[in-house]
Amino acid sequence: MARIVIVGAGISGLAAALEASASQHEVVLLEGSPQVGGKLRLATIAGQQVDVGAESMLARRPEALDLLADLDVQPVHPAAVSASLWTGGALQPMPRGTVMGVPADPAALRQVLTEAEVERAHDERKVVVAEDVSIGDLVEEAVGPAVVDRLVEPLLGGVYAGHARRLSAAVTVPALFAAAQRGELLTEAVRRSTVRTAPTEAPAEPVFAGLRGGVGSLPGHVVRLLVDRGVTVRTGATVRELSRASAGWTVTIGETRSPEVIGADAVVLATPARATARLLASLAPVAAAGLGDIDYASMAIVTYAFKRSESSVFAGSSGFLVPPADGRGIKASTFSSTKWPWLAEAAPALTFVRVSIGRQGEEADLQRSDAELAATGMRELRAALGAVVPRPVAAQVQRWGGALPQYAVGHLDRIAVVRAAVAELPGVEVAGAAYDGVGIPACIGSGRAAAERVLTRLAAG
Repeated sequence: MARIVIVGAGISGLAAALEASASQHEVVLLEGSPQVGGKLRLATIAGQQVDVGAESMLARRPEALDLLADLDVQPVHPAAVSASLWTGGALQPMPRGTVMGVPADPAALRQVLTEAEVERAHDERKVVVAEDVSIGDLVEEAVGPAVVDRLVEPLLGGVYAGHARRLSAAVTVPALFAAAQRGELLTEAVRRSTVRTAPTEAPAEPVFAGLRGGVGSLPGHVVRLLVDRGVTVRTGATVRELSRASAGWTVTIGETRSPEVIGADAVVLATPARATARLLASLAPVAAAGLGDIDYASMAIVTYAFKRSESSVFAGSSGFLVPPADGRGIKASTFSSTKWPWLAEAAPALTFVRVSIGRQGEEADLQRSDAELAATGMRELRAALGAVVPRPVAAQVQRWGGALPQYAVGHLDRIAVVRAAVAELPGVEVAGAAYDGVGIPACIGSGRAAAERVLTRLAAG
């Protein structure tokens, strides 16, 4: 029996530990912060637990749903309500038939673009690319800057808290990048992906899923199964050093004056890119350099509780996105109690609404106090919805410093170099949002794949 040490207990590390725990090996999971879960977190606001981190997961990728099946936990889905775009001083319905803002038919954009901007999108230019480009530059050259500024930017901002003209097309919207590589019009590629092949085709499965009690309850479900399987789960255990041993590796945790050294036959580093870079600096300097170059965006989520009897303004919509070009103080708002029926049932006297603040390079905006951030969110909600927005009965600010990795142009090549360098360290693997995707399913897949590679190597001796 070997010992597998997994560093980092975000959802990637939890998934890695769960995969490894199905073997006969000893598994130790180390988390530096006081709690597991990473960006999946609950907080009690006005007596009700709600998500203050990620609140949904992509249901059209199998990894998250497979994990829920392993845990015997049933997913829930959002209500069938639409979202809006707050642009030009008004809330407009989010255009349908788009892929990351690129339309199948530019005519669908008339409510959010001017006639001249719609005509520019109709006059699409074929863009052929051989190497990675930013998704903003690709879409702008094809259908014009307005599509980028009014649609691509707010949609990407909701996922990455980044900027379209800095983010890799190959990673963020691979279908559009592949279409450009083939010399196809982007609108044709979108049309092909959004139009049903037969009128009798069954309704599409929901795009997103959540959990009754909040997505932030997922880490607790995983930990309970890990403990049942004999996995050691430690919080407050910051790993300071990874070094070679005569047979395997040593992981050093604790303070310099009283270090604790744990021997390991294999190690999975499921930590953010820069933390991983520090641990690999002397072992794999090429990998460390590549990981150290990955930038991260910081953001804050402000969650409000309102009296349900005063909250009719939030009915019938899941919320709205905000183009950064409009210079607003928030980038999105989610009407959580409308979007998630389980939450409305759990707290029938309250309505929960949240706003998100901050993008890459806007860290100065987050230096304000919690009270100032909460006031900014309320001011923007009233600007978007009118004075009918009531006074909240409670508000909570959750700051996420360095939360979301930014997939700059060339990200896939950078990660290929990192992985090649890590492969030279027998028994060491890396996992997490910095590599193949920021969503929950992608992180679960990353953690499980890393654990599978470790188990394969151990089985081979």
